[in-house]
Amino acid sequence: MAYVDLSNDAQAIRRIFVGLGLADVGEEVRATPLTGGVSSGIFRIDLRSGRYCLKQALPKLKVAKDWSVPVERVFSEIEWLRTAGAIVPGAVPRVLGQDEATKSFVMEYLGAEFRNWKSELLAGSVDAGLAAAVGNMLGRIHAATADDPSVARRFATDDNFYAIRLEPYLAETARVHPALASRLGDTIERTRSTRRVLVHGDVSPKNILAGPGGPVLLDAECAWFGDPAFDLAFCLNHFLLKSAHMPARTGDLLACYGALVQAYRPHVNWEPAAALESRVASLLPGLTLARVDGKSPVEYLSEPAREQVRRSAVALLQDTPVTLEALGDRWKQEFEA
Repeated sequence: MAYVDLSNDAQAIRRIFVGLGLADVGEEVRATPLTGGVSSGIFRIDLRSGRYCLKQALPKLKVAKDWSVPVERVFSEIEWLRTAGAIVPGAVPRVLGQDEATKSFVMEYLGAEFRNWKSELLAGSVDAGLAAAVGNMLGRIHAATADDPSVARRFATDDNFYAIRLEPYLAETARVHPALASRLGDTIERTRSTRRVLVHGDVSPKNILAGPGGPVLLDAECAWFGDPAFDLAFCLNHFLLKSAHMPARTGDLLACYGALVQAYRPHVNWEPAAALESRVASLLPGLTLARVDGKSPVEYLSEPAREQVRRSAVALLQDTPVTLEALGDRWKQEFEA
């Protein structure tokens, strides 16, 4: 069946909501596109029965470099939201229904009382307490799914994870930096072969809302049963990048980095915490460099800051500290104003 672009098909949107019993047959369905994502079409839907969020996976991501990914990833996202919602109720949006034909699903709409964490950080509101809450939430999800064969079977999405995460971030960066290709290639293979917990794959401040009851984690398109180090490194990376953007807040941002790790660490019961953190420390600078030279570069860094991040990440890849604390200290020395 041909891909149906919901941004241009009001009739298809009406069919979805009527089919789910959320709209009457003749009711007007008002769809407002929401901004912020590169991988999905996201819409606010206003109906007599309430306000909803509709999300559809895109076959080609909205970035400068060519980046095509399978739209079937939407079903892994739905399953991740349902699985995580049972472990940390209230920390992910509720799924209300799905539509296989359009590779889309409907979830609860989270209103103005939920603030986007990326926007908060870039505005200078840096809250280590929120970072700790994210670390605790992530640790609970990982611990509850660790070495669970039924979860492993449901999220055997290795090819999808490679296409969405490892190839556009680490493999692309290796092509840009051939001198680092061997080291980055080893990191890719270690990550691909480590299967321990349910991984979200995009634990980024842009996908986290600060709500009245704590953080809410969105956007699980990369869901995979794999290496917990990826989730930790992916989130910690954003504190490093934002310190390059806001050097005067480096101390506060690295306090968030430390708070997230400290809150996560007590949940690690499937392997020695030091072994996991060593993998995080070796993966982290590769992801940092990828947000400058991979397929999804961060948009807020100036060119001088981008070059400084590049130099620092390369140095850390060539001489990776053993611990996350040591890595954070190295970054602070480099960037603190």
